[in-house]
Amino acid sequence: MGRESAARAEVAARRYYGTDDVDAFYAQVWGGEDIHTGVYADPCEPVGVASRRTVELAASKVAGRLGPACTVLDLGSGYGGPARYLAGRFRCKVVALNISEPPNERHRRTNTEQGLDHLIEVVTASFQDIPYPPESFDVVWSQDAFCHSGDRPRLLTEAARVLKPQGEMVFTDLMAADTAPAEALHAAVARLEVDAFATPSFYRRTLTDLGMHQVGFDDHSDQLLTHYLRLTEETVQQAGELGHLISAAYLEGLLQNLPLWVEACCKDLMRWGIFHCRRP
Repeated sequence: MGRESAARAEVAARRYYGTDDVDAFYAQVWGGEDIHTGVYADPCEPVGVASRRTVELAASKVAGRLGPACTVLDLGSGYGGPARYLAGRFRCKVVALNISEPPNERHRRTNTEQGLDHLIEVVTASFQDIPYPPESFDVVWSQDAFCHSGDRPRLLTEAARVLKPQGEMVFTDLMAADTAPAEALHAAVARLEVDAFATPSFYRRTLTDLGMHQVGFDDHSDQLLTHYLRLTEETVQQAGELGHLISAAYLEGLLQNLPLWVEACCKDLMRWGIFHCRRP
C-alpha cells in the first residue's frame, strides 16, 4: 500500500458512490441511512433496522464522551445516518467527512430537513489526508468505510493524529479472516474495486503500534451471513421495482455478486465487528 494505491482507491470510491445506480440501490434496499452491516435480532428483520442497531452499539462504546461539548469526526460518512443519530441523540457536533459529493448532497439535504444542519458539517475530502490539525476531535468514528482505503496504515495514522488526548476511536469494517487465503475474496470484493480487505490482527497490531490504548474488538462476525442473505433476498424480491430505478447491467451485477458474499460468509472467510480504542 502507498500513495499510488491510495489514489486509485479514492478514485474508485468516488466513482462507485457517485453513480445513480448505487444511490438508488442503497436508498431502496438498505434504507438510505445506515449503509453498513447490521446486527440482527431476527433473521427476517429489515436491513435498515439491523443497521441502526449497529450504530447504537457503536455509540454505547463512547457514550461517556458524547454530549454537547463533544466533537465527532465521522470518516466515510456516506448518507449520514450515524451522524444524524449522534447529533440528534447526544447533541454533539459532527464533522462528516466523505469523498463522494453526490451522497454528501443528500446528506446535507436530509440534515436540513431534520433540523440538524447546525450540528453537522459535511466535508468532501479524503480520509487519507484529513484536513484538520492534530488533536481536533474527541471521537473518531467510522462504519464499514475503511475497506475502501488503499493505504490503511496511513488512514489509521491520520485518524490517531486528529484525536485529542484521551480521545476515543470507534469503528466497524468489513475484513478478511486472518486465516483466509489472500485471493479468497477477490471475486466478492471486485464490486468495491479494492485489492483486498484488512484483517482483525492488522487493526489490532497497527492501532497498538500507533500508541492507542485499550484496543478492543467485539467480534460480530456471526452477523455477516444473515446480513448478506437479507441483502440478497431483498434485492431478488425487489428486482422488478429496482429495474425501474437502476440500470439492467448494475442489477445483473448485484444478483451475481451478492451470492459471492454469502458464499464467503459460509466458508468463514470474513470478519466484522466493532473496534474501540483510546488515545493516551
